[in-house]
Amino acid sequence: MSEANKPLRVIPYVAHPWHGISAGEQAPEVVTAYIELVPTDTVKYEVDKRSGHLKIDRPQKYSSLCPAPYGFVPQTYCGARVGEFAGEKTDRTGIVGDGDPLDICVLSERTINHGGVLLTARPIGGFRMFDGNEADDKILAVLCDDPAYGGFRSLKDCPQSLVERLRHYFLSYKDMPQPGGGHRVEITHVYDAAEAQHVICLSQADYATHFTPVHTP
Repeated sequence: MSEANKPLRVIPYVAHPWHGISAGEQAPEVVTAYIELVPTDTVKYEVDKRSGHLKIDRPQKYSSLCPAPYGFVPQTYCGARVGEFAGEKTDRTGIVGDGDPLDICVLSERTINHGGVLLTARPIGGFRMFDGNEADDKILAVLCDDPAYGGFRSLKDCPQSLVERLRHYFLSYKDMPQPGGGHRVEITHVYDAAEAQHVICLSQADYATHFTPVHTP
C-alpha cells in the first residue's frame, strides 16, 4: 500500500504541549517549538504545567512587548545539567536550572497572530541568562523556510539591532528591582548556534532524568 493510501492515524486527544510532543527528529539542529506569546500580546501567556492549557500569567506591566514569538522546546527541562553548564561558563557555584522547559524565541518575517501553535525552528544562538542563582537560558532561532530569516545559520547573520532588542526585553520584562538597587535578572553571554544546540541537548537529558518519556506522534 502506498503512503498516500495508508489510513491516517487519528489521535483522539490534544497532546500536552510540554510532555506529549517531541522536540523533533532533527533536534538539536532543528526543533519543534510551542509558541505561548506573540509580539502583539499585552498579557503574558504561559502553559499551565498540569493541564497543558495556555493561561494568563500576568499583564505586561509596561509598554515593552516581546519582539518575536516566544515559547519553549517540548520535552526539555532546565535542571542540574543546564545549571551546571551555566555555572561552569561563568565560574559560579550553586547554579541550578529554573525548573521550566527550555525557552525559545523564534524570528520570522511573517506575522504569527496568536500563541498555542507549533512551528519548526532552527536555533542560531542564545542568551545565557540568570534569575538569581537559576539558569534561565533563552534560545534564539529562526522559523524554517522563513523568507527573511530562514537562511540564517548563525547569530552573526542576524542584525545586531534585533539581538539588542531581544536582550533588552529579557532584561526588563520581569521588572524585579532588588533591595539596594539593580535587578537580579542578568545576561552574561550571547552565544552562537553550536552552544545553543549543546544547551538543548543538556535540557533534553535533564528532561529524561525528571520525567518518564511518553509516546509522541
